Amino acid sequence: MSPTSVVLERALVGDPGDAVVADDVRVTIADGVITSVVAGAARTASEPVVRGLTIPGLANAHSHVFHRALRGRTQRGGGSFWTWREQMYDLAARLTPDDLHELARAAYAEMLAVGITCVGEFHYLHHAPDGRPYDDPNAMGYAVVAAAVETGMRITLLDTCYLSSGFGAPVEGAQRRYTDGDADAWAARVDRLELPPSARRGAAIHSVRAVPADQLGAVATASAGGPLHVHLSEQRAENEACLAATGRTPTALLDDAGALGPDTSAVHATHLTDDDVARLGATRTHACFCPTTERDLGDGIGPSLALRAAGAPLTLGSDSHAIVDLFEEMRAVELHERLASERRGHWPAGALLEAATSRGHASLGWDDAGRIEVGARADLVVLDTRSIRTAGTGADAHTAVYAAGGADVLAVMVDGVWRDIDPAGAGARLDAVIGRLL
Repeated sequence: MSPTSVVLERALVGDPGDAVVADDVRVTIADGVITSVVAGAARTASEPVVRGLTIPGLANAHSHVFHRALRGRTQRGGGSFWTWREQMYDLAARLTPDDLHELARAAYAEMLAVGITCVGEFHYLHHAPDGRPYDDPNAMGYAVVAAAVETGMRITLLDTCYLSSGFGAPVEGAQRRYTDGDADAWAARVDRLELPPSARRGAAIHSVRAVPADQLGAVATASAGGPLHVHLSEQRAENEACLAATGRTPTALLDDAGALGPDTSAVHATHLTDDDVARLGATRTHACFCPTTERDLGDGIGPSLALRAAGAPLTLGSDSHAIVDLFEEMRAVELHERLASERRGHWPAGALLEAATSRGHASLGWDDAGRIEVGARADLVVLDTRSIRTAGTGADAHTAVYAAGGADVLAVMVDGVWRDIDPAGAGARLDAVIGRLL
């Protein structure tokens, strides 16, 4: 493929953590990879200029794509995380591979339209409603991978081990679809996955309540060399049950099993002890916060500052898709800290951009994405700097984090290709498929 070049009116160049913004940036691309970045480039009459502020592609490090069907519908009547879960189980019990593919394709189109170029799909909906495997036991996983490929974004399929309804109790209801029986059977099924170049395989431990302590190590071993994600301490009730059943916190159990480390992401990490924080930091385990879901479900505010100080890198996800907007996830980390501390200025804008870009991609196994620099994948997200939300804000890193939103995304490039973004079309498809399902 011949090299192509684009001139970006204004762009965030290099490591997003340093938030370097430059004007007239010529980016040359070959085979989906950035081969040259020149700031202050002289414009030529024949060379089009991409207007706006261009940032690297965003990484949604934690998604349950079928939850998108529940947006707005679970708000009636209040309740708790546990009552919300019953509504989610009702939906999970009925989806077919075709349903899941159709829903995921529309939901991923929504993600692409707001600048997400890669998604980590925490996938536990494996088998038929009665728990029996499909003829292809990975049919449900292939359904979501195909949806991402057809949308034009990358995906890491975090195939999830789920064996128990809670600390050794047998699965029940919709959970029959989740389980492979034991960790070895789960690993054997996952080993059969064959994925296209724009997809990668990862693994997940649903939670310490859903994978018995004596099988955590087997999952960690099977995932070695790739991403391993796990729901951790999202609810106080889970911590209390874990202590009662094992005498250990969930974090300590995972550490004992060798499941923590730089390839691991602890999702939510909300209700942690000081010892938990120290373990996550010492092992350089990622902390994946999903603030819009955590506030929607009433989970609480996680200790982002303590985790950062301990050495646990931050990533971000949209989880249940109550909102799909990584700009909102970024600023929510800081704004939630302001509410908790009654002070401002905890997270620099560049650090939040890093969490949503290069850190997020790396946590999903794509170390070469999330930066506008030579050698990186050519993922570009162009923001409107003249919208009613962004006008007058300075068109810099603070604009991207504290002013812009998904509605300000004008164009998205993934692996060197400008993708079609069609929010209205995605909305119509979502309306149609959800209306049929619910």
